This record gives sequence, structure tokens and C-alpha cells, in this order.
Amino acid sequence: MIPIQDTIPRRNPPIATWAIIFVNILVFVFELTLPADTLQQFFYWFGLVPARYTHPEWTAWIGLPLDDYWPFFTSMFLHGGWLHIIGNLWTLWIFGDNVEDRMGPVRFLFFYLLCGIAAGVTHVYTNPDSTLPTVGASGAIAGVMGAYFFLFPYARVVVMVPILIIPLFFELPGVVYLGFWMLTQVFSGTLALAGPKEVGGVAWWAHVGGFAAGIVLQFFFVRRGDKNHRLARDSYEIETAWVPNRYWRDYR
Repeated sequence: MIPIQDTIPRRNPPIATWAIIFVNILVFVFELTLPADTLQQFFYWFGLVPARYTHPEWTAWIGLPLDDYWPFFTSMFLHGGWLHIIGNLWTLWIFGDNVEDRMGPVRFLFFYLLCGIAAGVTHVYTNPDSTLPTVGASGAIAGVMGAYFFLFPYARVVVMVPILIIPLFFELPGVVYLGFWMLTQVFSGTLALAGPKEVGGVAWWAHVGGFAAGIVLQFFFVRRGDKNHRLARDSYEIETAWVPNRYWRDYR
């Protein structure tokens, strides 16, 4: 299922979301200028390689610096191809503006980066022997999706499912779409742990870690009790999602 749009209009310009998208595009354009061999070295230096932190002998042998934790940050802004970056930034565009609305741009930026770091830590913990560089913003974006899951349970998400060459469009509740997405990450991550350790692909558990971090961290970053921010019907948080209609105004 490919998300197309959600039903919640943003109330403020998503400055931080735009800035994150711009930086990712800028870095990707730089990647396109690099020869294949140089790009591979670039990914090993600035991508997240779990064995770099769990096997210091291998790290020294391969020629990477020890005690360098910047890849937990820099790997969030690297992508492995056009589909990779388009899919990630499209998802951020759909869900990021509403979460940023509830946090403000500065808080949202720090929230996003912390979710990405949490996703990276989860990936290293679940794949400690991997010598493959992991790149992409999907762990941080999973954190945004986790916050959206909690903050906007009434939201509707328009999704597209391709049936052969025919696109099928329909709406799903936000909690259903994001909950299903989360379950697929856990299921796929469990299968991946049972398979070969050096097979490249999707960092499933990084997504799980980012999603969980987003749910937890939003408690510390959302501007709660903001009287200037009136909530729409689909903007209530999970604990008020099933309050009877006659009580809606009490929560505004």
C-alpha cells in the first residue's frame, strides 16, 4: 500500500520538514556526482555499519576510525537510489507537516534526529555482526509515523494499491494503516533475523525502533495545552480518540 495523502490540513508552514527534505535532496545530488567506487567508500565512512561498533578489530583492519559515532547522524541523510529517496521523502511529506504542527519546527527537528539515532541504535543491536553500510532516513521517518499514530487516530489516509497495471485508491483510518505498517516491519524483521546475516535489504528493526521512539518521544516534544492551537475532529490524541461526539468541544 502506497500512501497518497492524509485528511488533516496543516496549520503552519512545515519549515523543518521542508529543510530536512532539502538537505536530503542536496546530499543525494552530491552522491550522484561520485564514481561507484568512491560512493561505496563514502557509504562505509558515513553510513551506519554495525560491525564498526561491535568488532573493533575488523574496524581497524578495514581502515575506519575507531570511536566515531557520527554515522548515527550522517546515515540519516544518505540514500541508495532514486526509489529509496523518493519513497522516504514522500512519506515524510505526508506525515511530517502535521506532527511538526504539534511540536513547532525546532522541537520537531530535534525529535526527528533523536528518532533516527534510536533507529540506528536498534539496528546495531539487532544486527551486531553486519559489515554492510546502512543508509536512509526511514528510521527517523518511522519515528514521525509513530508520533502521527498516537497524535492523529481519527485521521484518514488515502492509499494506492496497484492491481497489475490498474491503481486502486481507497481510504483507511490512520491507526489501521500505520498499525499494519508497523506489524509488517516486526514480521519481516523477525524473518530477517532467522535468515543469513549478510544479506542486504531493508533495516526492518531500525523502523521498529524508530516507530517506538516516536511514540515515546512525542510526549516530551509536543506542545500540550496550547490554547492557540484548536484541534480538529481528527486531531485528538489516542486517549481521546473514542470520546463520544458530544464531548468534542471539551477537548478544544
